[in-house]
This record gives sequence, structure tokens and C-alpha cells, in this order.
Amino acid sequence: MVTAIVLLNAARGRVNDVAETLAGLDGVSEVYSVGGRYDLVVIIRVASNEALAELVTERLQALDGIEETETLIAFRAQSRHDLESMFSIGL
Repeated sequence: MVTAIVLLNAARGRVNDVAETLAGLDGVSEVYSVGGRYDLVVIIRVASNEALAELVTERLQALDGIEETETLIAFRAQSRHDLESMFSIGL
């Protein structure tokens, strides 16, 4: 599993539209509207680097309303959330 965080700026007045569109894409697990330098934080979880490249460079790039992105690729994940979900299904 490859995880990436995309920091994204949307065109003025388009944040909600862009967020809804992103949330509907395969591979996008979460979209957060945030304050600060960026408008949206997008969490991507895909099977391979190739799938990540296709999602970021082809599908995200083709969406109207996106002005700027910065993609961070996760090397490792330490997440209490993931551990809790594993225990809740009996692993």
C-alpha cells in the first residue's frame, strides 16, 4: 500500500466543489478542508507507485479548479487509528 498526502490550493470559491470531486475518486480516502497555506489536504491510499503516479499526474491534474499541489509520499505510517481498526476486527 502506498500512501500520499496532497496539499492543494483551489481556485477562489471552488474549494467545496473540488473537495467533493476529489472525494469521489478511487484511491482518495479522505479530503480535509483546512486553514493555513493550503485549502485542502487529500489522503491517497493506492496499491502501487504506478497507481499513485496515474492518480496525481493524470486524474488530479485534469480537474478544473485546482491551482497548485504539493505531494508528500509516506515512507512509513504509525497510526493509532490503523492499530485500533486492526484490533476491532480481531487481528
